Amino acid sequence: MLLLLGAGAAAALFCLLDAWYLLRLPLALLRAHWLQPRLRDPLGVHSWAGRVLPSDLDWLLHMNNARYLREADLARCAHLTRIGISTALRALGGRALLAASCVRYRRSLHLGQRFAVRTRLLGWDARAFYLEQRFVCARDGFVCALLLFRMHLEGCSPAQVMQHLGQGQMDSPELPEEVQLWVSYNEASSQKLRAESGLASPRKYE
Repeated sequence: MLLLLGAGAAAALFCLLDAWYLLRLPLALLRAHWLQPRLRDPLGVHSWAGRVLPSDLDWLLHMNNARYLREADLARCAHLTRIGISTALRALGGRALLAASCVRYRRSLHLGQRFAVRTRLLGWDARAFYLEQRFVCARDGFVCALLLFRMHLEGCSPAQVMQHLGQGQMDSPELPEEVQLWVSYNEASSQKLRAESGLASPRKYE
């Protein structure tokens, strides 16, 4: 009876929840915090190794589009831990929320292929960090997918986080041109949606 109950509970976890994600995320954070060296340069690149598994495939037998976002999420959390931003947010009483993302798919990843997710902090403004993640094929180094993320902070500012990391009054690097265009698109979209809703000012992290 206990065996059946255990099997039923496991089946429910995998049917109703993304159980692998719920298991892998804390393991990724523990590994980044305790087993991997701290990245002293906040602009340094963090590499996350992965392999396409059968559960990642879609009907076309290549990696499901949504799986890129899941792997990117795990790699990004590990990256923020290794450069110390997660610790700084806890110390400052702040938190980071994903406010915007953009994915460009360039080439499919297939069953068994190894890849690396290379994450780096591009810069920041008064309210948010901007990060880039690249899915790089281990076989030939081709960038199969390119992702951009805007991490909005609540409870503190990016400048306070960088100061807590010992960077002093460090200015943000200039964002690449394509990222600036993406930021402008997000701002224009927010203004349009606010106008359609009859809102005069931005709310939270829109």
